[in-house]
Amino acid sequence: MASLSVSSSSTIIDSRAPLPSSRQASASSPSCISLPTLPPQPAQSQTRAAKATAYCRKIVRNVLTRAADVEVAATTQVEAPATNTEAASTELPDIVKTVQEAWDKVEDKYAVSSLAVSGFVALWGTAGVISAIDRLPLVPGVLEVVGIGYTGWFAYKNLIFKPDRETLIQKVKDTYRDIIGSN
Repeated sequence: MASLSVSSSSTIIDSRAPLPSSRQASASSPSCISLPTLPPQPAQSQTRAAKATAYCRKIVRNVLTRAADVEVAATTQVEAPATNTEAASTELPDIVKTVQEAWDKVEDKYAVSSLAVSGFVALWGTAGVISAIDRLPLVPGVLEVVGIGYTGWFAYKNLIFKPDRETLIQKVKDTYRDIIGSN
């Protein structure tokens, strides 16, 4: 088995490589093969530290600008009375208020929180299972063909003819009323 070693000057030394005929006399000396050295790395216009410093300075400028804008806005609010548009911008959106009211109405917050965490874990696990199935050979293609076939069947059965469309629309409306509650 040949032994190879690499020196710091990019030279590979093979101690068992065949020697040229002129050097047969010194059979104990290893043969050397020189490799070209790599060119030096190109000088970068900016080092990583310089780029980070420039970026941080840019952030500081933005923060100072925004702080100055807030200070100017605060002084103008003191001088001029607030209008309805300014008051509306500081209020919470309606959806946040609705969620807060719904959360305040909940009696068993522990159960709702547990259900939310369980739903998140189930969603995460399902995503993992789907990802694993997607990596199997042939399965994604077969599932895609099944999906295309079912979509065609559903369109033929429920969407092509007018009475079938009306029946489907009525089923959707009935299901909506069952979930939301009829008024």
